[in-house]
Parts: sequence; C-alpha cells; structure tokens
Amino acid sequence: MFVYILFSQSLSKYYVGQTADFDKRLERHNLGYVKSTKHGLPWELILKIEVLSRREALILEKKIKKRGAKRYLDNHFGV
Repeated sequence: MFVYILFSQSLSKYYVGQTADFDKRLERHNLGYVKSTKHGLPWELILKIEVLSRREALILEKKIKKRGAKRYLDNHFGV
C-alpha cells in the first residue's frame, strides 16, 4: 500500500490519496478518470510512502489531510 501526495501546477493544489497500485492510480488521475482531480491535469508526484497495510495507509492519509499536505511536507521533509 502507498500513501501519496500529488501537486497540480495549474491549480496550485495538493492531492493526498492511498492505493495498492500506485502506477495505475497515477495514470487514472492524469487521464481525468478521478472526479476530484480531473480539473488539475497534469498531476505530478511529490511524495510516495509505502506502508504495510491498508489500515496504516488510511491512518497516514488522514493525518496528512488533517495537517495539510503543504504543512506536512514542510515539517517532515523541508520541501
């Protein structure tokens, strides 16, 4: 499982998600198949974290969303 943060230059927004198949999920985002991201094409990968279970992925995704993707990146990676 992966938790990931994407960024859209056109919207200047971050998107946080989780998936078992990251490559397929990123492709779906960039083909406009995901309702919540279809207006920000293209999306670029900022961070991908591998976790051991879906439970861990959901917990981390919630933590990042609660904190805000930009703040999470600044605090943990100095991005």
